Amino acid sequence: MIKQVIQLTIIVSAALYCGMAGAHGKVSMDEDTCTRRLDDDSMVHLSAYQPQHEPSNQYCTEIPREGNTLLVIDLADQALRGIPVGIRVVRGTSEVDDETVAYLRPSYHPDGVMRGETSLDKGLYTVFITGEAVPPVRYEYALRVQMINYANIFRAAIGPLIALLLLTLLGYKLMKSQQVQNWCASRRPK
Repeated sequence: MIKQVIQLTIIVSAALYCGMAGAHGKVSMDEDTCTRRLDDDSMVHLSAYQPQHEPSNQYCTEIPREGNTLLVIDLADQALRGIPVGIRVVRGTSEVDDETVAYLRPSYHPDGVMRGETSLDKGLYTVFITGEAVPPVRYEYALRVQMINYANIFRAAIGPLIALLLLTLLGYKLMKSQQVQNWCASRRPK
């Protein structure tokens, strides 16, 4: 019984903890959280880099620090490479009302890669990628720069918390079992 409870605790904890792994880097484009897709299957992929802080790290929408940030957009759809595509980065969420911090005018990108660099302060930003087609093509990414994401913290903590609760329950059941009580009673000095 105790062995089965321990095995169940380990399996549940591992399943919950492994399910929280971030999808960026070694996953297919279809499963990557940094990919945006339109109805017609046209898609783009955003990668953000901060080489002055962590030269080898690649980010998506959660940028860990303020400072110069290199944005790389991969135009995965061949059709996007044949139309002018531009980027606008705004502080906030409104392309019209909020301050533009970076702008790359629409141009052709036959190699399928757009690059831009901007300095980002702590806060919320939105990246708008627009293609001049009929109808116009539009993608959006919300960037959080040096902000605490409480949802991610909760997701990361829930697995260990459940494991702790199951182990506590196991300990309680074990302490209440008749065998343990008999063993403890036999060890008491008379």
